[in-house]
Order: sequence, then C-alpha cells, then structure tokens
Amino acid sequence: MAMNDIQQDFLGWQCRIRQIAMRETGGKPSSGMQPTLFLDDDGNSTNQITVLIVRKDARYDAAQLRHIFFRTQDPSVRYEAAIKFLSAGYYQHPHEFSDEITALFQASMLLPTTLKARGDCVLDFFQFSAFYRCRCSVRELHAHEPAYQVTYWHNSLFNRRMPSDVRILGFRLDWESCEIRHRHK
Repeated sequence: MAMNDIQQDFLGWQCRIRQIAMRETGGKPSSGMQPTLFLDDDGNSTNQITVLIVRKDARYDAAQLRHIFFRTQDPSVRYEAAIKFLSAGYYQHPHEFSDEITALFQASMLLPTTLKARGDCVLDFFQFSAFYRCRCSVRELHAHEPAYQVTYWHNSLFNRRMPSDVRILGFRLDWESCEIRHRHK
C-alpha cells in the first residue's frame, strides 16, 4: 500500500469508529481510539492513551466546542450538544483530518514529560478486524494552536473530572513505518 493510501485508510477507519461511538455508545472511547503506547522496540508498553483526530483546519471546530462549553453550566446539556455536533457530519470526510493526532494529559504525569523528551513512540491501534502499528514523532502543542484548543474543549465537554492543569501532545504518524493488518471474513 502506498503511503497516501495508508494515511487515507487509517483516517477513514478512525472516522468510522468515531461515528459509531458518537451514534451508538454516547461518545464513549472505543479500543481503536485508545492505542497502546510503546516507548521502546522491546515490546514494553507504557499504557493506553485516548487520542483525538483533529481536522487540518481546526479553528472553526475549536470555536464551536468552546461555544458549546460556555453556552450552559449544565454538564449533561454540554455533553448532549457535543454528541449532536460530532454525530452530524463531523467525521464524514476523512481527507479533512490531519495526520497529527492529539492526547491530553494531566500536567503532573511523568508520561508527557518522557514523551516530549524522547520525541517519538510507537502506537498500536486495534478494533474490529483492523490493526495499525505506527511510529510517531511527538511534540507538545501550545495553547494558541487550534489543535490544542480542539483537544482541550473536546475533553472539557466529555470529561467532568478533567484536571485543571493539562498538557496536550501531538503525535504525527510516520506512514512509511506503519504496519497494517486487516482480518477479512
């Protein structure tokens, strides 16, 4: 599979599993949204992290999610509005999404510091019959970046116990390193 084909296959799969989660399980993260993170090639996994896919031009999404958050103080109303926004057409066009996925961490955790210092990791994604293992470069996002804002406000809407001090990392997938397996029936 060519690099661009791998990227589109992965992003299409991510959009499909996220549509299912929004429409059928109330946005609860599925296994394909929670890859296993490996810091080394020895197969020692750190843990699973929950990741978001973010559109290449995320400014509108950041503003919309922020608006949903501030429109009401009722967490259940916020949650329902977020589900409605993300269930509609949000995941309809995989080509609109960036190849840098994001994750939010509590600032006091050692993992984001380790990841930022290393600058890379391996993520294993698995759900249904699909498996993707990709090496990723890692960077810390800054508050002014739209991808940071989308990640922050998305997590604020879905996590009532979100820590007040957070760090958001970007994981840019190296498509040439990706290992893909699909089981066919």
